[in-house]
Amino acid sequence: MNILLTDGGSRSALAATRSLGSKKHRVFVGSESIKSLASSSRYCHQGIAYPSPQEEPEAFIRCLVNFVEGNHIDVLLPMTDVSLLLISKYRESFPKGCVIPIPSDESIRAAADKNHVLKLAQSVGMSVPGSYTLLDNSGIESGVSQCGLNYPVVIKPSRSRIRSENGWIFTHVDYAEDQQELQEKLAALSPLAFPVVLQERVVGKGSGAFYCFNQGVCVAKFAHTRIREKPPSGGVSVVRESRPVDPVVDRYSQALLGKLNWHGVAMVELKIDEANNKAYLMEINGRFWGSLQLAIDAGVDFPNILVDMGQSTGGSAPPADYQLGVKSRRVWCDVDLLLVYLLKSGRSLNLPQDHPGRLKAVLSILKPYTRNQYFEILRLSDLSPWLYESREWFKTNFKF
Repeated sequence: MNILLTDGGSRSALAATRSLGSKKHRVFVGSESIKSLASSSRYCHQGIAYPSPQEEPEAFIRCLVNFVEGNHIDVLLPMTDVSLLLISKYRESFPKGCVIPIPSDESIRAAADKNHVLKLAQSVGMSVPGSYTLLDNSGIESGVSQCGLNYPVVIKPSRSRIRSENGWIFTHVDYAEDQQELQEKLAALSPLAFPVVLQERVVGKGSGAFYCFNQGVCVAKFAHTRIREKPPSGGVSVVRESRPVDPVVDRYSQALLGKLNWHGVAMVELKIDEANNKAYLMEINGRFWGSLQLAIDAGVDFPNILVDMGQSTGGSAPPADYQLGVKSRRVWCDVDLLLVYLLKSGRSLNLPQDHPGRLKAVLSILKPYTRNQYFEILRLSDLSPWLYESREWFKTNFKF
């Protein structure tokens, strides 16, 4: 089977390339340059270059359509938010014989709206942090004074990726320690970033519940917990560990995805409050997640499940069980985290007061190996992506 993946620079694309290529599929990897993290893999049949989806969306789609037609691509898998949104919008442009196993455009855009997802979560009884929504930037001062939240406050633009006349705007989660800082940070946002959701900060470990749905029916699920994140206040996972899917979280997550009429893969991102052990919804990511390799290592091969599902009406029937306690580690990201702890203050990192001490955090990073641990990128059987990532890390950090 011929399969085209977008966004070859992403870790999820590398995980999917290794997974699908090892099953003898011919995997083509697209990126803005022919050489990328995923196309470096020995499991990649061919790398292709396409125009920037952020800067030239129409040209990006035309390039993909031409490649799909010219190379008889059976399955097209968008791997990041921007590609997903564009391919969803223009899906009718692709040949009918090419399967694109993603939800409807309406479902994708609903899941990308954090404010809408919070309301849906509450409607199914799922716990969400104390929240207040500012619809626009016209009344920031009055809105801040009325929000009634305890500080520190988390600032979440309702969408992570926003299309504007001048291209895509990438937003991020931020924090404010007091009312003045909150007003200043809100005033600095683009008007297009609104609505903005303000939330009370939940202190605890990040957690994820991962799913594959076939026309509203769950066919695979997985869960992990984050051991280390970068930045340490909450961000991308650096070390994570497979764990059972919590039955309560699972029930609410499936109800939430059911409300969205979901089809394909999704990540329901949560945070476990260390004070009451309650899981609070953070957001939904409607595409493959960065830590996809961990699920595959533990025994839930989401890329192959999704491809098999797209080729049949009944979908795949993967085993319900997977190996618990499997860990995955990003080595260069751990080095970044080590430097953060050594060079930055706790205040600048927005660390909670009860965060482990700097020494303990540093020693945990320096511990070289734990039982059932895999390195996410570094694989002796497929070494080129590790060499590619290492070269890019040195180029970024030492500017040569």
